[in-house]
Amino acid sequence: MKRRSAISLFAIAIALISVSCNSKKEQVAVSPDGRITVYAEAGKYLVKFLDNDALTIARFGYDSLAAAPKLKFAQAVNADYTMLMGKRSHCTNQANEYTAALDANTDLIFRVYNNGIAFRYQFHNVAEAMAIPTELTSYEIQEGTRRWFMQWAESYEGFFTPDTTAKQKAVFSFSGTFVKNGWCCRWSYPALMQPSDSVFVLLSESGVGADNSASCLWNDGDNIEIFNVRPDKNETEITGSYLTPWRVAVIGNLADIVESTLITDVATNCKLDDVSWIEPGVVSWIYWAYNHGSNDYEIIKKYVDLAVSLKLPYMLIDAEWDEMKNGKTIEDAVKYAVDHNVKPLIWYSSSIGWIDGAPGPKFRLNKPEDREKEFAWLEKIGVAGVKIDFFSGDNQFNMNYCIDLLQSAAKHHLTVNFHGATLPRGWQRTYPNLLSTEAVYGAEWYNNGPTFTNKAAAHNATLPFTRNVVGSMDYTPCAFSDSQNPHITSNAHELALTVLYESGLQHLADRPESLLAQPKEVQDFFGQLPAAWNDTKFVGGYPADYVVIARECNGKWFVAGINGTDNKREIAVNLDFIKDGKFTMFADSGNADSPWAISNIDANSLPKTVKMLPRGGFVIAQND
Repeated sequence: MKRRSAISLFAIAIALISVSCNSKKEQVAVSPDGRITVYAEAGKYLVKFLDNDALTIARFGYDSLAAAPKLKFAQAVNADYTMLMGKRSHCTNQANEYTAALDANTDLIFRVYNNGIAFRYQFHNVAEAMAIPTELTSYEIQEGTRRWFMQWAESYEGFFTPDTTAKQKAVFSFSGTFVKNGWCCRWSYPALMQPSDSVFVLLSESGVGADNSASCLWNDGDNIEIFNVRPDKNETEITGSYLTPWRVAVIGNLADIVESTLITDVATNCKLDDVSWIEPGVVSWIYWAYNHGSNDYEIIKKYVDLAVSLKLPYMLIDAEWDEMKNGKTIEDAVKYAVDHNVKPLIWYSSSIGWIDGAPGPKFRLNKPEDREKEFAWLEKIGVAGVKIDFFSGDNQFNMNYCIDLLQSAAKHHLTVNFHGATLPRGWQRTYPNLLSTEAVYGAEWYNNGPTFTNKAAAHNATLPFTRNVVGSMDYTPCAFSDSQNPHITSNAHELALTVLYESGLQHLADRPESLLAQPKEVQDFFGQLPAAWNDTKFVGGYPADYVVIARECNGKWFVAGINGTDNKREIAVNLDFIKDGKFTMFADSGNADSPWAISNIDANSLPKTVKMLPRGGFVIAQND
């Protein structure tokens, strides 16, 4: 295909047009409700929310264009779908879709939603195989813009550091962050920014297929206000047709950000014929307490017994189960769980990331024939799902491997939890057996060093606005006792995380002795805690400061809030949308010897304000 000549002619035509039109702003796209508008000006797209500047898209496509491509209305998108996990079970999305021909073989598909934009590129009629060209898409983010960006790492385990500049010293150089002119130049999704007092924008992507690589944001260090969308390594050759992932920007106020389902709205619909066997749930989890895996049969029994006591549907058998002690085998451990009506989950190494020195079992899932044998065996003995760990980044090889694992696991009715892996990029809609993904600096970091102790509260109050917006997040919340390093968040703060953080598998971090020492009301709470929600409402907050979120499941409301600061505070909460019911409220007493303040209230006495201790929190849970 003669790509360059076609591009050149197109660029000349655009350049001629742009001479007369670049001096003025022209509206080229609008959302169905009119809140979001897109303008072409000076060769760029300017995206506005309620007439406030939100996002500047400086460049598009794969070859230099003299102006932003001219959009043509294509269709109205109006789609409903259901989710088995996530912040909302019934999702409705509306968009206006526009298209533009970038050259004879490449189109831009551009959607404007009521709460954001999404665009992708489509190659078509490619006669001769060719490598994927270098994408030039870039966003312009001015210095001084408030932002919460995370430096890129394979595992997506880092802090969303509040800042107003791209000039940050690299903190993850050991794991692949790139540096230029002394500054970090590779940034992870999702990336949150606040262009003005009333506007927030969250950048991410969705719809990554087996022939795609995932992308991230790059700043070349020369112009620190230009952030390029750069896909990771992909050796796929294009023939016929080819679609890139969606480049996504959630846009609006903080409620629009937190409540958004835009990542799954643009994802491919469910590819599984039968999803009746997929059940989100709460899990008892061994690793946090011991900083070790699950090679001790007696300890596994303790966590099965914990699941029974708290009425949890799942328990996780973590790494090292291939070296079981006590004269027992993994089949003995699985049988003990199944006999007690607890569904066991089981850990595997992906064996493509960290390998030397890593725990096992290893190399059991890499070859299709080995994977089929392993998953068939798990299904036979009663295992309900797999946790697969230690992937090696965002390249096309990793994306294809993840999708292969999801498809293979579904054949054998196995749910999946990816750890040490990339973000969920819409896969939870396409393959709903993916119940959770780590990709977060979570509670297991209390095992790895002292850093988390003092940063946890602010970090915890940032995640609902960043990482957890884009999909289920296996943070492993709720520790009342200490692991290898102490926590200084309160009991009610820890309990609140189980509601604030959405995850189709909600792993409880703490040890049995600690959980079973809590008041009966706390223990009963875990037995009725949902891991999937019918609705989610943002009540209030600001990143790293505080956050309050209400979630509803089967007619019951759960409201949770945390204080991300080291100061006492009193916040207003508007819960007028809750009309009736009886509730248990969990708060901090401020008494170290008796830390809980637990009370029973009804809808008429729901609080209008809530007091929180430094790094404190609260939960209001509707009773049966």
